[in-house]
Amino acid sequence: MSIVSLVTGGAGFIGSHLCEALLARGEEVLCLDNFFTGKRSNIQHLLSNPKFELIRHDITHPIYLEVDRIYNLACPASPVHYQVNPVKTIKTNVLGALNVLGLAKRVKARVLQASTSEVYGDPLEHPQKETYWGNVNPIGPRSCYDEGKRVAEALFFDYHRQNGVDIRVVRIFNTYGPRMLVNDGRVVSNFIVQALKNEPITVYGDGSQTRSFCYVSDLVEGLLKMMDCDGFVGPVNLGNPSEYTILELALMIKELTNSKSEIIFKPLPQDDPTRRQPDITLAKQKLNWEPKVSIKEGLVKTIEYFKTIL
Repeated sequence: MSIVSLVTGGAGFIGSHLCEALLARGEEVLCLDNFFTGKRSNIQHLLSNPKFELIRHDITHPIYLEVDRIYNLACPASPVHYQVNPVKTIKTNVLGALNVLGLAKRVKARVLQASTSEVYGDPLEHPQKETYWGNVNPIGPRSCYDEGKRVAEALFFDYHRQNGVDIRVVRIFNTYGPRMLVNDGRVVSNFIVQALKNEPITVYGDGSQTRSFCYVSDLVEGLLKMMDCDGFVGPVNLGNPSEYTILELALMIKELTNSKSEIIFKPLPQDDPTRRQPDITLAKQKLNWEPKVSIKEGLVKTIEYFKTIL
């Protein structure tokens, strides 16, 4: 009997890569998406696979399926998209978590929550360990996402303690790669699209703020290892600890694309974190996981993808 895995948000950027990886392992995959930011083109090549099934559904409504494992990735992850409809974002996070937990409880499935480094807010601890409680603005424009994910984590641990649900919680740091949306609004896709079009590359602030960028294949491997791991529920950071300033990233992308773009500076958005870097000690210890793809290698693959879709 092969494992049946449900991936909510399965037609999204990370979700579609995860669906591929699960199929490659011989699992049956139910891909659930409401196509708010997910794209059919991301999973088009999987539709002919007899072990793959696409379900158009909004996870804010309950769903009844027979599955062994659930990966809850459903939620727009870039500020551009999650701030379009902040109420919907918080409902996706909170009601979505309740619905997958209810399903997991009913069918005794193991369920993984894709949480986020945003739970740390604008961190006062650097790099961020899983024990850090964060420095978050609970009423700011980003709170629909940050607080939604924090509530989802709370629900997961409550279901685990109260109902014995078999949970896994991962905190995902900046991830990039093919199938990011052109209008994603996140820094890697923004810079690549601007560079390929020879438009000005917009850096917010003075570019000294840092991020740590993890290539999507590394992240997917971390998700699989976490789901396979017995007896460790998390939370665990999944991200690349190599830290770069935003200006360094802009210059790197400009060079890799041979772009004529100039770099221009704009004011920082509200509550934009100044530093973000995962401490992945726990992931190394518990999952024997660390990223393998270098930033240059990952950016080259991502740039190739954007060339094909622009």
